[in-house]
Amino acid sequence: MASPAASSASSRTVPARPNLAFRQLRGRLSPGEFAAAVRRSAREIGEQVSCDARYVGRVESGEIRCPNYAYERVFRHMFPGLTLPDMGFAPREAVRGRGARTAAVSAAPLATDPDHRDTRIQIFEESDVLRRAFITGGPAAALGFAALHPIEAAAAAAAAPVPGPRTAAGHRAGTAEATAVEEAVRQIRLLDDRHGAEGIYRRATQPLRAAYELLDASVQRRSVSDRLHAGAGELAITVGWLAHDSGRFGDARSHYAEALATARVCGDAALEAHAFCNTAFLARDAGRPREAVRAAQAAQQAAKHLASPRLLSLLALREAGGWAGLADRSGCEQALARAERLFAGGPRDGDPEWMTFYGEAELAGLEAQCWSALGEAGRAAEHARRAVALQDPHFTRNIALFTAELADDLANSGAPEEAAAAGVRVLTLLTRVRSARIRTMLDGTARTLHAHRGCGAVADFLERHAASAASEEEGAPAPGTAP
Repeated sequence: MASPAASSASSRTVPARPNLAFRQLRGRLSPGEFAAAVRRSAREIGEQVSCDARYVGRVESGEIRCPNYAYERVFRHMFPGLTLPDMGFAPREAVRGRGARTAAVSAAPLATDPDHRDTRIQIFEESDVLRRAFITGGPAAALGFAALHPIEAAAAAAAAPVPGPRTAAGHRAGTAEATAVEEAVRQIRLLDDRHGAEGIYRRATQPLRAAYELLDASVQRRSVSDRLHAGAGELAITVGWLAHDSGRFGDARSHYAEALATARVCGDAALEAHAFCNTAFLARDAGRPREAVRAAQAAQQAAKHLASPRLLSLLALREAGGWAGLADRSGCEQALARAERLFAGGPRDGDPEWMTFYGEAELAGLEAQCWSALGEAGRAAEHARRAVALQDPHFTRNIALFTAELADDLANSGAPEEAAAAGVRVLTLLTRVRSARIRTMLDGTARTLHAHRGCGAVADFLERHAASAASEEEGAPAPGTAP
């Protein structure tokens, strides 16, 4: 995977040619109306894109030769059956690969009536609902898990179909294998967003092993080799995150180290920045704040040429979390200010695909965690409340996470009844999400609220929390065992 900076450099060497095919897809809609349709479609599949008329104009002028992965998924959602070349875009490997071509890629106009295209945005809504249902329920049903609890079904579905090396083809791996690895990453991340990591982690290690086996296969094209390495590295980070969120910090550290090694082997700065980003987050949660600062700074160094202010913003927040853990208020405030300034730069084409979760809600939530660590519970509660209000419904796990953060901040700022109400909402969400991290946070809130057990609302929360904890202990596998 080449860096976005490299792709931008490649794009600058190629004379822009109007994308007539994409213009046909817009039909009679104005650029602003089409941009609104793109944003609406993005919300339907849980993506976050900030498409506007200017972006549409850049695509149609040929300035954007190939969209980033988030936009690609949205466009495929809007126009099922069409490939990037069908939409007038250059193949991704021609723009973003190491051997990016410097010749202009002609747009391939579609032999369709432009006046008909603008109606397809609405026509495809029903099929899009079916597609989302397949992503979340289809694999589980296909594997015979349709009758399981939704979370257990999600765990079954996480065993994404990543093939091993193709022995019939002389131990060679090609585009199909690279695509399978990339799709495994997307599917597992989608399941994690909606259901949390517990129950998914062990099953997700299966495609990870298969992905790394593919790296030993013979690959004829460098672009395919780059995709396989990047995909395997991203899958290692994804599985590492599942371990992290499940409280298996040792496993998470190992997976992140594996991803970092893969990034160094193939010289992938974007993958290296991602691995350091997650390592910093893990170090903070594991009580190693100084390591969190160093890892976050290393991530920023790796990402400095990636043309993604949003990525640098998130990395500044990782650094701020480390400074907060060290009780260094000045260092934390400086990093937070840098994160907010970079975030205001808006989304870019160079933003990594994995950053779709990072919006205003995540920014507010991570700021809340920093202020909480610095002992300013009231200020933390303000940010946590904002994080919950802004969170996209698709990210169920994050809604539970930031609501748990809010409950804890309220409990520590002298608002026990509000804290209890937030805690009850978290318990409701935990019937759909399994996350050791969130449960640990809620356990802390329960201990804080114990002193206020004479209050009816608090007593109700403590009773529900105790029942939920007992149920979890009875049904959960022991640490280190498969679900």
